[in-house]
Amino acid sequence: MKHRLFLFDLDDTLLDFKASEKLSFTRTMQELGLSDGMEPLFTQYQAINVALWKSFERGEVSKDFLKVERFRSTFQAHGLDLDPELASRLYLESLPDTVVLIDGATELCETLAAVGEVGIITNGVEHIQNRRIASSGLSRYISFVSTSEACGYAKPDVRFFEYAARMARAASKDDSVIVGDRLDADILGANRYGIASCWFNPGRVANDTEAVPTYEVASLRDVLSSLAA
Repeated sequence: MKHRLFLFDLDDTLLDFKASEKLSFTRTMQELGLSDGMEPLFTQYQAINVALWKSFERGEVSKDFLKVERFRSTFQAHGLDLDPELASRLYLESLPDTVVLIDGATELCETLAAVGEVGIITNGVEHIQNRRIASSGLSRYISFVSTSEACGYAKPDVRFFEYAARMARAASKDDSVIVGDRLDADILGANRYGIASCWFNPGRVANDTEAVPTYEVASLRDVLSSLAA
């Protein structure tokens, strides 16, 4: 295998964020006194959250604004008199306790850590992501965690990937690869930075974007064979 630096996106690549998100959201709403009508509320929250993250990645809003606004907008849309700042705090506190691993994540990280260096690249909240990684049991295989919060730039900005590469023990573009589920952040970022990429596409969705992955897999168990090809 020619690759020696493996840069992994975290959410929905190694960790099942969708499962964790729903568990944490439900816990948060229950702590705020809600027990009914959770599904439409969560669906609305997800749509608002996705739109805000895209705005953040374009540099249009701050992460601190995003963390509270997603709840404020959701509550407003449903006519709920709830505290969005409290909801944000409860939700973020819950995330590290609702970690769900993607099938094959542990075995893949263990194998690649023996081949080279495994790093995490994430636009998530730094202290929360570090706690989630610790809860997942993956820490022993991970050399470093690069976050947009610490860097000041988010994926797919080239400056984020330059920052991540500087955290590695030894890195060259020729032997580096990014593994991630998002075409618009992970794969496009790899294209712009000039390194190989592996698109984790378990839903086998069509690629109708400008991003061009070097490899494509539907399962983490297929990553090793793809990178060795």
